[in-house]
Amino acid sequence: QVELVESGGGSVQSGGSLRLSCVVSGITYRHYFMAWFRRAPGKEREGVAGFDKAGLITYADSVKGRFTISRDNDKNTLYLQMNSLKPEDTAMYYCAAGAGTIVTDMVVFYWGQGTQVTVSS
Repeated sequence: QVELVESGGGSVQSGGSLRLSCVVSGITYRHYFMAWFRRAPGKEREGVAGFDKAGLITYADSVKGRFTISRDNDKNTLYLQMNSLKPEDTAMYYCAAGAGTIVTDMVVFYWGQGTQVTVSS
């Protein structure tokens, strides 16, 4: 059974930071394109950051320079460090595993349940 379990969401003020975690089980996550997505109220789901199988990283333009994706292979865990948060970063954040080469153009096979991030001004 494949599971992607996110944690680390919460409420912060503008300019604050949060670190999201995604523990992956049931798959060898290095065999997949691993990514973070988000969906803000009233908007389409957006790819935020991702690792391809070779370890190359891509980011959405909206988060470049503020968000950092990383992983711990020993713990099968994916992270998203989010700094300089803005109110427009408010969204449900999802961990995903699938296929692709860039985060803005990937096919998702597995989704986590999501963790809410709320940024107040």
